[in-house]
Amino acid sequence: MTDEDIYRRVGGIREPDPTLGRRPQPEPERPAVTLSPEPDPASGSDGAARPRRQRVVLARPKRVSSYSMRAKVELAEQTSWGRLLVRDLVKVQLRAGALLLGLVVVLLGALPAAFHFLPTLATVRVIGLPVSWVLLAVAPFPLLFAVGLWYNRLAERHERDFVAMIEN
Repeated sequence: MTDEDIYRRVGGIREPDPTLGRRPQPEPERPAVTLSPEPDPASGSDGAARPRRQRVVLARPKRVSSYSMRAKVELAEQTSWGRLLVRDLVKVQLRAGALLLGLVVVLLGALPAAFHFLPTLATVRVIGLPVSWVLLAVAPFPLLFAVGLWYNRLAERHERDFVAMIEN
């Protein structure tokens, strides 16, 4: 049969494939292919030497050390050592937060003290507004944003160090 016979057009509509729904014919058996063994260089045969196969590794196998596995199990089961590790992480995070809080309190607390001890500073005007209003109403927001960003980076660094310690 040719392709025209199978897909013969009748009134602009193709007829269905006549082999649809039938079992496929078994393929004839192919002769077995035998591979010739590699020529032995000691035998002195003239056959061309085929290159030897090489194993290519695209990634290092992940090996989990026993210490790393132990630390993960200790954390998951919340044993005394796992709690100690988590408590140390929390202490480091708390210390960073307390230091940055102290910095904000000192900087923002210094503004009213500066106006109290330097009364002439309260009379200075910028763009028609008293400097005291500008410093108390505008300056804290960029300061708080910067300190928040700084704390976020510190916290992420502490967490990365913690994970690296656990995995190594």
